[in-house]
Amino acid sequence: MKILIIEDERELSDNIVTFLSSENYLCEQAFTFADARMKVHLYEYECIVLDIMLPDGNGLELLKEIRDRHSQVGVIIVSAKDSIKDKITGLEVGADDYLAKPFSLPELKMRIYAIIRRKKFYTSNILCSNGIKIDLLKKTVTINSETITLTRAEYELLLFLISNKNKVISKLSMAEHLTGEMADMLDNHNFVYTHIKNLKAKLTRQGCSECIKNIYGTGYKWIEE
Repeated sequence: MKILIIEDERELSDNIVTFLSSENYLCEQAFTFADARMKVHLYEYECIVLDIMLPDGNGLELLKEIRDRHSQVGVIIVSAKDSIKDKITGLEVGADDYLAKPFSLPELKMRIYAIIRRKKFYTSNILCSNGIKIDLLKKTVTINSETITLTRAEYELLLFLISNKNKVISKLSMAEHLTGEMADMLDNHNFVYTHIKNLKAKLTRQGCSECIKNIYGTGYKWIEE
């Protein structure tokens, strides 16, 4: 899951990234309004942690731009301004949640998880598809009651595919999902093929051989029966 942290306090931003990375989130940072605006227009994220007060702009203006583009990305506003008016304004503009500073990192993690679960997995902690059962909290995958071991990349790709079931996903989208903005600097995205091949092999050994379809020259599709 890819998270964008828009926060000009570098120490706080770094602390958030360190903590969320330990929970297997892929985190990117923006410290200014301009940098944040560029990234939300170029890349897709599962959740954005957005500070209202930025040195060169207002976070609420950026949120309005995001919603004007009909983006459904989850947005959590974090701000030292803890007034009812600010909360109402943020929610009216399109924020999904509001967290006043100072806050605990475990609470931020659970707020992010709750938003992603609600938007992508219909509020359930258990995701099922084609006989595969994924516990989103424990991050375990079972098929016919047998747990299969996946690498972080394989697990993230499996979730990405299922959450976009029956849609063709390009290699570039998968590369960005796994590496973030680093994908633009890579010569090729062949590592995606390697992860997909390994994931398909593990699923096939458990009897799920027809779930991931290779769309020649385009990408991959999760076929849900």
